[in-house]
Amino acid sequence: MTVIKDSRAAGKESLKLGPTFTGDVWADPILAQEGLTILNVMFTPCARTHWHTHENGQLLTVHAGSGWVCDKGGKPVKLSVGDIVWCPPGTTHWHGADKGSYMIHTAVTHGSMQWLEPVSDEEYNAAQSS
Repeated sequence: MTVIKDSRAAGKESLKLGPTFTGDVWADPILAQEGLTILNVMFTPCARTHWHTHENGQLLTVHAGSGWVCDKGGKPVKLSVGDIVWCPPGTTHWHGADKGSYMIHTAVTHGSMQWLEPVSDEEYNAAQSS
């Protein structure tokens, strides 16, 4: 059993996430072991992931703000506090904050990830008009 208390109080620092994101995105690592990674992720307005896939899927739970998630070839879906998203294994998708809001979500990633190309401004802006 692993009990995770307040990871911030345990002296862990937030990480600014880099080249596989557009805009400013910060993460607080919770757990990384045996093919499982759990992060609390904060997206500033308009910030988003690049297109990516997960070997064994990803679970997202929105805790604050609002944002978007979109499967490749699909219609963007608005996210709000309390929403839970399951991204099935191998599904190419992106997620990030709305234009007028930050978004904080917990990301539970199962297995490896494959990062792909950035989400274009046109693709992101299409979400705003959905």
